[in-house]
Amino acid sequence: MSEDDDECLEKILVDLPNHWATGGESMWAKSLGNDEYELRNAPFYAYGLNWGDIVLAISAAPDLKPVVRKVVRPSGNRTVRVFFSDGVSRESQNECLEGLKDLGLSYERATGHLIALDIEANGNYDAVCDELWKLEEEGVLQYETCEPRAEGRFDDGPEVDDAIEGNEYAN
Repeated sequence: MSEDDDECLEKILVDLPNHWATGGESMWAKSLGNDEYELRNAPFYAYGLNWGDIVLAISAAPDLKPVVRKVVRPSGNRTVRVFFSDGVSRESQNECLEGLKDLGLSYERATGHLIALDIEANGNYDAVCDELWKLEEEGVLQYETCEPRAEGRFDDGPEVDDAIEGNEYAN
């Protein structure tokens, strides 16, 4: 996030009722008007969302943050999450991540072990995944790609298909 973007960004929410780690996530976004927002950070938990995507986010009340309903226009960027193994120092983590920057990515740290990688639309996604796979084989980290897991949702779908019927996000 650049300094000149700071003053015009706001938080929007992503509902994740079936996610393995959390029930929701807030993300920085730039309002474009008409309930559309441009995402300005890589998601740490949501699937199917990426830096730069234009999303529809609607607030249930004026005092509540808007909730993402759908992607209006994908940016072409792709998100990969990295979970560094215990015992891998921050210095070693940074070396691994800095070594990948030439492939067209930036990253944001959520915790001492969880990092979201934003691979630019013109970045080398396959090469990034190849390098992460090698590091995973060495026991340095685990990673996951962040394509959608369930249609019309930003988390994993419920175990039983019938549970989707009453959900406002299912289409």
